[in-house]
Amino acid sequence: MSPYNDIALGFHQVAKYYYYPGWHEPGPTLELIINKDAYAMLPKDLQTIVEVAARAVNQDMLDEYTARNNEALVTLVETHGVQLRKLPDEVVSELRGISAEMLEELADDSDIARRIAESVKAFQRQATAYHAISEEAYYEARKE
Repeated sequence: MSPYNDIALGFHQVAKYYYYPGWHEPGPTLELIINKDAYAMLPKDLQTIVEVAARAVNQDMLDEYTARNNEALVTLVETHGVQLRKLPDEVVSELRGISAEMLEELADDSDIARRIAESVKAFQRQATAYHAISEEAYYEARKE
């Protein structure tokens, strides 16, 4: 979900419903692609500068989105009359199933895809368990 971008793109002018959760992506990120040989030719200090700058820009963008999405969602609903709706559980379940099937097909065709899929699944299990006792528990404890 990115209400901040959605307002900028004018989606509220053509869509009166805003569905969540954004099941297809956990959030925004940036990508930096550098020619491997050119990067290797850089002195180590410049490689470090590139890496630190890329991380900083990505974090700044994530921080800005987090802050601005909160306000933008309120604007979508209160100013533009967009209706916030949760995707039905059965729809999310079906999407999850289709995604799992596609990942299985990719993993069956490629060793690297299989290893990546296994790594992502393991991370997801760990992150889900941790977030249940951290962020989710925090928000639940702080409800007004």
